Amino acid sequence: MAIGRRVPWQTAAALIVAVCAAGLAARHWPVLDAGADRLAVADRGWLLTAAVLATLTWVSSALAQQGAVREALPAGRLVTAQFAASAANHLLPAGLGAGAVNLRFLMRCGLPPARAATALVVKSIAGAAARVVLVAVVAVLCPGVLRLPSVGAGKLLAAGAVVAAMAAAAVVVTRTRLRRWLADAVADVRAVHQNPPRAVALWGGSLIFAALHTGIVIAVVRALDVPLSAGSVALAYLAASSAAVLLPTPGGLGSLDAALAWALTAAGAPGSAGVSAVLGYRLLTVWIPLVPGLLVLAVMVRRKAL
Repeated sequence: MAIGRRVPWQTAAALIVAVCAAGLAARHWPVLDAGADRLAVADRGWLLTAAVLATLTWVSSALAQQGAVREALPAGRLVTAQFAASAANHLLPAGLGAGAVNLRFLMRCGLPPARAATALVVKSIAGAAARVVLVAVVAVLCPGVLRLPSVGAGKLLAAGAVVAAMAAAAVVVTRTRLRRWLADAVADVRAVHQNPPRAVALWGGSLIFAALHTGIVIAVVRALDVPLSAGSVALAYLAASSAAVLLPTPGGLGSLDAALAWALTAAGAPGSAGVSAVLGYRLLTVWIPLVPGLLVLAVMVRRKAL
């Protein structure tokens, strides 16, 4: 009876995911069609380069996820899970889709729920740090591209006070649980960094992931013959992707699109060219792999790999 009850649930989950894939494609078909028309006359070589970079993002994400845990994970299933997670990430806001897929995958690999959640947090922190490092690299390699806005000392102090108050409130509310979780998290992080291959995988994979997405935007801009330097495009993407985190829409859809289009326009691109570049980036990283990714997710659910 137990097996009989599980099979319909797995089948229903697979059907729901497939229906979601078809619904998303139908709902956003005008976006797909408009983007395809603009990219039809773009440089094929640069678009192929962007497509190759987009494919490598799943491998780099798998590398970073492996680096966040001590145990060896099955490489093939790990990369497949990242492909499925990237599609699921566009169904729920704030990375919840990808987080749920990776959490379930890590638990299927034998990690307790708390340690699996810690691995996701460690990977997220490494990803945020990687963007900061890349901004610094762009600032050094391309002098004059990064222009920091002038912010008064009073505003900085006020922002610092707000962050400190929120952190103190969180500690007071969840002091005991937070202390236990932090102790476990610190132990996991220490164990990962005591293993050089794991540390290299975590930080290297995170840096490569951010660099690949930056490279995709640069390649699409080159394909559309937009007159912007690589440093300006890189800074625009890194700033936009960081800002989009503040508005947690599914997969950054909407928030990242608007932020990236504005950043490219502010960097000197014509408005229509900036929008086309965003559409090209989205086509390669979201719309083209979305339906196959969700179908892979459905298969993994059906086979109980998640």
